[in-house]
Amino acid sequence: MEIFSARNVDKTFATTKALSDVSISVNEQSIFGLLGPNGAGKTTLIRIINQITAPDSGEVLLEGRKMKASDVARIGYLPEERGLYKKMKIGEQAIYLAQLKGLSKQEATRNLKHWFERFEIMTWWNKKVEELSKGMAQKVQFITTVVHKPRLLIFDEPFSGFDPINANLLKREILNLRDEGATIIFSTHNMESVEELCDHIALINKSKKIVDGPTDEIREKYKQNIFEVKYKGEFEEVEKALGQKMKILGHAESEKENQLTVQYLNGDSNNKLIQQLLPVAEIISFEEIIPSMNDVFITAVEESNKK
Repeated sequence: MEIFSARNVDKTFATTKALSDVSISVNEQSIFGLLGPNGAGKTTLIRIINQITAPDSGEVLLEGRKMKASDVARIGYLPEERGLYKKMKIGEQAIYLAQLKGLSKQEATRNLKHWFERFEIMTWWNKKVEELSKGMAQKVQFITTVVHKPRLLIFDEPFSGFDPINANLLKREILNLRDEGATIIFSTHNMESVEELCDHIALINKSKKIVDGPTDEIREKYKQNIFEVKYKGEFEEVEKALGQKMKILGHAESEKENQLTVQYLNGDSNNKLIQQLLPVAEIISFEEIIPSMNDVFITAVEESNKK
């Protein structure tokens, strides 16, 4: 079931086109990756969703109806530009921010203490924000983003500045939030996190959406018929057997086994490659190389830039 959609959104700032006819659809209880190079238009779309700015044309819908200003209370937004009041005590500030989202002081305190204990930062409750490290401050801001249990969460570069241990902690919490019913729009340049977390992605470049679909399907779409073969045998015989219809991209030899990376230059089946190798080599393993999201990102953007 669709919880959020943007339809044919356009936005221009002075002479700069930020978004051009961009449409996305986000299913309930999913993690949606909003990707693109710097300046592509992602942050503009996020600000439109949060009612910070309005589109020049097109519309954004929440649960099938046009969004209005009061819907912001139902959204949790963690911006890339972090902002906490440095001189305030952490607990007091967190309660204040939670009350802005509609929680009573009692409910805010109860929910916040749960999260502070979960993130093991309860001892920081009465300290000032200026005493926090960057990573600790980001934990506090993450907590204030989710404390009112919004149905829609928007995270813009949530892992920026986190060490690997705390980044993994945050990933687990994001997955838990989804499993508990939240829908998440997630913007990042960390493609490894996209592969780990996102069910669906949209890639924007130069204000236009250039890729959209389930993560696994997109990786399949961009595969290039590249295979890795581990074998025992003589490389010269293998090279001769492959002929000119297959391109050798890499080869490595060891005492135990050899490794070959090869690409089809036509639409032959996987069986054809195996049949060509069997007379001259003992095949130990055979695996198709599916491109990473990082590879997809680079390929799609480069292709878009050529148009």
